[in-house]
Amino acid sequence: MERKHGGFFSALKEEVARGLSPSRTRSKSPGRSVSPMASLLRRKKVGTSHADSLVSRSGSMRPVGETLTPLIEGPDPDAEGIGGSKRVGSAIGQWVRDQLTRYPVNEIGFGSKRADLRMLLGVMGAPLAPLSVTTTDPWPPLSIKNTPIENSSAQYILQQYTAASGGQKVQSAVRNAYAMGKLKMVASEFETATKVVKHRNTAKSSESGGFVLWQMNPDMWYVELAVGGSKAHAGCNGKIMWRHTPWLGAHTAKGPVRPLRRALQGLDPRTTATMFADAICIGEKSVNGEDCFILKLAADPAALKARSEGPAEIIRHVMFGYFSQKTGLLVHMEDSHLTRIQSNGGGDAVYWETTINSFLDDYRPVEGIMIAHSGRSVATLFRFGEMAMSHTKTRMEEAWTIEEVAFNIPGLSMDCFIPPADLRTGSISEISHDEHHGKSSISILESK
Repeated sequence: MERKHGGFFSALKEEVARGLSPSRTRSKSPGRSVSPMASLLRRKKVGTSHADSLVSRSGSMRPVGETLTPLIEGPDPDAEGIGGSKRVGSAIGQWVRDQLTRYPVNEIGFGSKRADLRMLLGVMGAPLAPLSVTTTDPWPPLSIKNTPIENSSAQYILQQYTAASGGQKVQSAVRNAYAMGKLKMVASEFETATKVVKHRNTAKSSESGGFVLWQMNPDMWYVELAVGGSKAHAGCNGKIMWRHTPWLGAHTAKGPVRPLRRALQGLDPRTTATMFADAICIGEKSVNGEDCFILKLAADPAALKARSEGPAEIIRHVMFGYFSQKTGLLVHMEDSHLTRIQSNGGGDAVYWETTINSFLDDYRPVEGIMIAHSGRSVATLFRFGEMAMSHTKTRMEEAWTIEEVAFNIPGLSMDCFIPPADLRTGSISEISHDEHHGKSSISILESK
């Protein structure tokens, strides 16, 4: 892989090569002890052979090092309100400040640049899968006797998918994983009952950035995104899920632990197969000229109720997986969830329907596991209710490429997935009023 010099990704790669593990925003409480993760990563590795100190990252061999620079606790006073933590000596803090300088708050398209970025990160940054699954679940079985044809067909398709992705033996040996990628996001279209507004130059108005994803068995994950001058974090320690954004701080996500949707986008075939274990086959469809089988799964009413809270009621959450009949791999994924928000004044309810379509491409083997190295997503946020002719529809797009992937990274432990110290338990949705635009907006903490 071509090595790129300078900037955000260069700094991340150098820190990963030295043994970087997930960072988190932490409070400045004087009573807070030193992070266990920081202590772990400051230790020098003793008695490690040269062979053990090399980790395969999408075809490259990089040495795993010894130390990690300390965290600056709390918000960066020079980052204009960006509340993520940064590391001394890294390029992340400077990169964020550079992005803020390049993109001042000004009116374009549907709203300010910063308002569009907030919506993009809230909806597409770290959405979650519909179902709660665990890496300790057995592989999807193949049962034909006394099984409906739509279920047995789905099981057969998943058997082919598992084999095409590298097989059970190779995937079962994975204890943890790391991926780093680049992405571009843009809010491309806004529609009301009377008009449609489109960005004439989506390339110019798009937000560029990157993400780092860490996973570890059982059911732990952490993702950090830096896009257009803002940083967002989300994670799960196997028991609780949380999210941190500069505008809302750190909050828990209600409901059972679920996988990160971004991991299902061609990065984690084992969890993907487990996610669709109880799916049904509903037919076939051609996707970009490729014939595919369609598998459907849906969250049950009990799971939806556990995720609902206060005025927000989640009515449905379904996902469709499109598996290539030629290669057996997942090439398209679509999920949709509908949320009902009851106003405090007892008026008409407002409904929010979020649909995300993801197209996966450029599958290449990494340590025997097939990984999608590029893709794109199109998200639609549809708001309706209250009264006739009051609906709005916003279209958002994301394109991403995967720069590096690695499995079974030495030194990664449970301590690396500790939630932020200032974690607050709050409602899954926050209704706020944007006086500048004279309309209500919903900030989705959990992205359902």
